[in-house]
Amino acid sequence: MTRGVSVVATTILLLGLLVRPAGTASQNGATPPQPGGLAGQFLVAADEMGDPRFVRTVILMIRHDATGAMGLVVNRPVGEAPISRLLEGIGLDATGARGDVRLHYGGPVEPQQGLTLHTTEFSIDGTSQVTGGIAVTGNPEILRAIGMGRGPKRYLVALGYAGWARGQLEAEMKAGAWFNVPADETLLFDENYEKKWERAMSRRRIDL
Repeated sequence: MTRGVSVVATTILLLGLLVRPAGTASQNGATPPQPGGLAGQFLVAADEMGDPRFVRTVILMIRHDATGAMGLVVNRPVGEAPISRLLEGIGLDATGARGDVRLHYGGPVEPQQGLTLHTTEFSIDGTSQVTGGIAVTGNPEILRAIGMGRGPKRYLVALGYAGWARGQLEAEMKAGAWFNVPADETLLFDENYEKKWERAMSRRRIDL
């Protein structure tokens, strides 16, 4: 996670200057995903989830190995900001950048950090593949690419992330707090955020 993105998130979350309320509404050099674990799957909060930070959340898992796990909440938008203002805030050239970017709560850990989930036809330095059609980028240059109309077709910018120490996630899943289902870009980038959790839950019931 880059210092540039940290500056973006810090400006938004601590100073509150750029955000306004949200409305309703070929790998090309990307690092390939590592096999094993839950990386590339959705982690879905069960009905019994007692932690208010994760009630009815859907998380795309980015990493899951012997050292722990990390993922991004994908169904909690928090606001929108002009891309040009974001670029200016991290010292990047905003000339020609247009439009707004929707910002999402990615999790409670390090809320000053930011990552962009996106489709895999786009790749720059700092892009890693998560699963077949989904990649993640920490390089803030992705914001300029989006503002110039050269970015990924679909994307989701998350601030903060969810993290688990070694063995912690496994224990929580054993206790019934979470379950996992296959991930895909259709559900990930769907803007009907209020229905994402229910749709993920329905996948579990179909599997059963």
